[in-house]
Amino acid sequence: MFLFTRREWLATAASSCISANASANSAAKLPLGFSLYGMKSLAIADSLKVCRDCGYDGVELALMPGYHADPAKLSAADTKELRKRLTDSGLSVLGLMENLPALGDDATHKANLDRLKAATELANVLVPDSPPPIETVLGGKLAEWDKVKEKLAARLTDWAAVAKAGKTVLAVKPHVSNALHTPEGAIWLLKQVNSDFIRLAFDYSHFELRGVKLADAVSELVPHAVFVHVKDAKGTAEKFEFVLPGEGTTNYPEYAKLLSKSKYNGPVVVEVSGMVSAKAGYDPAAAARACFRSLSASFGRSAKE
Repeated sequence: MFLFTRREWLATAASSCISANASANSAAKLPLGFSLYGMKSLAIADSLKVCRDCGYDGVELALMPGYHADPAKLSAADTKELRKRLTDSGLSVLGLMENLPALGDDATHKANLDRLKAATELANVLVPDSPPPIETVLGGKLAEWDKVKEKLAARLTDWAAVAKAGKTVLAVKPHVSNALHTPEGAIWLLKQVNSDFIRLAFDYSHFELRGVKLADAVSELVPHAVFVHVKDAKGTAEKFEFVLPGEGTTNYPEYAKLLSKSKYNGPVVVEVSGMVSAKAGYDPAAAARACFRSLSASFGRSAKE
């Protein structure tokens, strides 16, 4: 086995045979993955085995302190071993998750630049010919957007220089509770930074809570996205709960069709919210299996028992 790049996976997927049921959704057969953000309690080997056995095409590695792929804790030997485990599993690296609060002081900004540089280096070691995107939220308070948006644009301009030097795209994710929380804000920010190395990570759950229609959110933002997170949400923007895909009201068959219509060709990755994984009795393997069952038909897969 070898470590697939996104390009290689897509070429393989295009030539593979699928069932009559799945063929109706063949245009939407995008790389389907699971974020190891939701598997912190499992060893990396166990996490990869679960994802492979479920039928996922790849994983998103979490780079924050305490997670499997924190660059600050990975020696050269550790990184080599991680790459080998990924290769042996047959799973692609679909993305790298970071958490870089952009509005801190100068010391925090410098630390973020250092972490981003380390993330690009890891991305290039794991998938040299096609480094996966690094995705992050930006933090900040909901009501502060107008006050802080210029500072966000300046910080992201610095981030873009690091991402360009590392030949790795950074995907920023609007969050229902952060300063960047609207489609309009996301488009404005991209225009201000004006870099091919700053794109979007699209997660509809954050817009659903604000009453934005799925079709509108996809048509406006997905053309600027290189990464998609999927999870469900319940409640309102003021009082909400994130849940697993299939436990809310998101229409995933329609979602898959809209992604196809938008010509999106990046990964679709399940994110288990900390609201879910922090609950007593949370079972990451059971969650991964349940999410695959909920999404498989919509994204051209056969659900496994």
